[in-house]
Amino acid sequence: MNGRLSALDDSFLAVESATAHMHVGWAATFRPPEADSAPSFAELRDHIESRLSRAPRYRQKIARVPLGLNAPIWVDDPDFDVNRHVTASSARRLEDLADSCMSQQLPRDLPLWQICIADRLDDGRIGLVGKAHHCMVDGIAAVELGSLLLDPTRTPPAPESDRWRPERTPGPGRRLVGGVLDRLREQASLARFAALLTRSPGRVGEMAEQARRAGGAFAQAMRPAEPRTPVNQPITAARHLAWFDRPFSELRRIGKAFGVSVNDVLLAASAGGMRRFVEGSGEEAAPLKTMVPVNLREDRGAPELGNRISFVFVDLPCDEPDPVRRLQDVHLAMSERKDAGDPEAANAALAAIRYLPRTAQHVISRAAASPRSYNITVSNIPGPRQPMYMLGCEMEVAYPVVPIADHHTVSIGMTSVGERACFGLYAAQESLPDADRLAAEVNGSVDELLARA
Repeated sequence: MNGRLSALDDSFLAVESATAHMHVGWAATFRPPEADSAPSFAELRDHIESRLSRAPRYRQKIARVPLGLNAPIWVDDPDFDVNRHVTASSARRLEDLADSCMSQQLPRDLPLWQICIADRLDDGRIGLVGKAHHCMVDGIAAVELGSLLLDPTRTPPAPESDRWRPERTPGPGRRLVGGVLDRLREQASLARFAALLTRSPGRVGEMAEQARRAGGAFAQAMRPAEPRTPVNQPITAARHLAWFDRPFSELRRIGKAFGVSVNDVLLAASAGGMRRFVEGSGEEAAPLKTMVPVNLREDRGAPELGNRISFVFVDLPCDEPDPVRRLQDVHLAMSERKDAGDPEAANAALAAIRYLPRTAQHVISRAAASPRSYNITVSNIPGPRQPMYMLGCEMEVAYPVVPIADHHTVSIGMTSVGERACFGLYAAQESLPDADRLAAEVNGSVDELLARA
């Protein structure tokens, strides 16, 4: 299970700081079947531990290559202890549980995940907040890995046998040699590829077209953005997760009425909500350059760890007063980017970066995470559409957490749980203290579109 972090995975380590924590996650609630039948924290912890054989990465940590000559590798944690990763909380509200858990950075010397559980919220439900570092999973994989803790029926299957034994961690010398050899292999593969092109002139034109598209996608990514208030400001480590949920059928209804995707509806609602929020603060709304993650996974039965995403960049028309025109503008912009092959071209550009020296990779990563590269992230993360249970307790909602880089105060994510669309607005608490109002404005923007549908 050992492996080296990809250039994209490694980039999420490079852009993390004490104030910008690069974890993805979710905040969920579970309803016990009866008031007095909720499982205890110890039962929930043991249940999670019994499922870890399904996700071996959760018992691995990163080991750096000496001198930073290559990306870190994944190694087994010989001292793995589930109690360091599944922790109890006395919080009585999901809001307090989420904010406390998400405001803490994951320590680099342990497997990069944590689940915080409040087994008795004031309303009788169970609160669960999970987070994993972005170098380990992307938003899609985080939802899928979270689903590994769940079952499609109230009665879970018998506990699985787990014969896990940690493999020995390679010493610094072996990691250094392995890192150098991998770099040499990459350079050799690049040389072989160049030689292949000289022997196959017919492929030169094809590769030139791919290079042109990759260059166009890279140019879109690096197209300068103007930092905007309130989404681009200095931040601290404190976080707040604002949220709302509504029937997923309403988003499908809007999409069907206007011939657009649910993702277009999310982007248009985000633009409308931001416009209402900014104008409510007495300022003038302006377009926001928006990073939109795109899933590149194939439809497989098992989750694929690491990051299998690409990005497109569009301008949210926050300055457009008409909600339908905002939706049409977003749909047109996303269609143009997809027709131009931006997701695949951006993925090719990201793959090419791995041939650069690691210091150059990190310079590019930090530049790409700057507010001068984009203003805000909006992400649509598919979730489980069928009812799911944890030790007999049905999952009601799960609000997503999309990480924010330094000088970015908020991100907007949406995932589905059954027939509910769950929106999570992940905010730097001190820089954007009224994130709950922004969530209400995004919710109101959905209402605007629904009324016009």
